[in-house]
Amino acid sequence: MLFLLKEAVNKKGQIMKIYRLKPLSVCETNSYIVASEENNCVLIDAPADPDYILGEIESHGLTLKKIFLTHGHFDHIGAVADLVDRTGCEVYIHIMDKPKLTDDAGMLANLFRIRGHRNYTGKVNVFTEDDILKLDELEFDVLETPGHTSGSVCFICGMNMFSGDTLFSRSVGRTDMPDGSSTALMNSLMKIADLGGNLTVYPGHMNVTTLDAERKYNPYLRQAAEALK
Repeated sequence: MLFLLKEAVNKKGQIMKIYRLKPLSVCETNSYIVASEENNCVLIDAPADPDYILGEIESHGLTLKKIFLTHGHFDHIGAVADLVDRTGCEVYIHIMDKPKLTDDAGMLANLFRIRGHRNYTGKVNVFTEDDILKLDELEFDVLETPGHTSGSVCFICGMNMFSGDTLFSRSVGRTDMPDGSSTALMNSLMKIADLGGNLTVYPGHMNVTTLDAERKYNPYLRQAAEALK
């Protein structure tokens, strides 16, 4: 079942709808759909089960146009190849994590002994923090947040942040796997702590939260905020 989390107003005063899919993959990974006024949509991460994802999108009268990937681990990219085959949607990932789309070791499929997955070898649109990703009236600012991986990012649309595996409710992403860095993650958390406003945070795992709540209760983000003083 697709859950409507929020009807939000973007920075142009337009209504955007944010949906959360059920947790997918062996890692119970979150993914989100952001729908435009024209009923086109962006999928934030594509963990697994393309039949379910596409079925939910179509049941709400939406058309999948783009997939934005917060990073390149298998539990965030597992359904990409099938979804592109079936819809012709575009794929976007940070330039530093692009190689993971076709590298079983880099995406951690080998480490977690994942079988039967499809690597994505098609066209990829890469981006950096200088880019703004768009769909219809929707605009997503890219915040580079390396640490969990070198190409991890958060996407900010209006007062909403899709944080991938950088920031969770009361926790943060692991840095003890290949391409992780605790130093880089702390620097990324400092960037997040310094953001203005009380953004709603949609993480790659666990519950939706807010930036103010994490500033208050997340020990890692509190440490980052202290480092800014």
